[in-house]
Amino acid sequence: MTAPVFHTDHDAAASEPFEVGQVQWLRRPGDGGNDALAAGIWSVTPQDAPETFDLPIEEDETVYIVSGHLHIEVIGGDSFDLTAGSMASFSKGAKTRWTVMEPTIEFFVYS
Repeated sequence: MTAPVFHTDHDAAASEPFEVGQVQWLRRPGDGGNDALAAGIWSVTPQDAPETFDLPIEEDETVYIVSGHLHIEVIGGDSFDLTAGSMASFSKGAKTRWTVMEPTIEFFVYS
């Protein structure tokens, strides 16, 4: 048996509501028998998140900003701005605070 392969093109119409903003899943948690691995495209606007919000990191998470601007503070640590071409990786258990500065498209991987 061949391992599953996940493939899609970015299609905003394929997005669905997420905790904040919209998500288009490439691989949902549990797909392919791996509960920890998931990936997708997250789209968010300042209207979706008009105020800063806290986000505890529940799985290791790596992000790549396709377009837009996020300001992220690791509570008790660094804060930084992610813009198009920026990447960041957060370890499970990190406590973060996010501000959506402009409409943003982010590719993410939970592992």
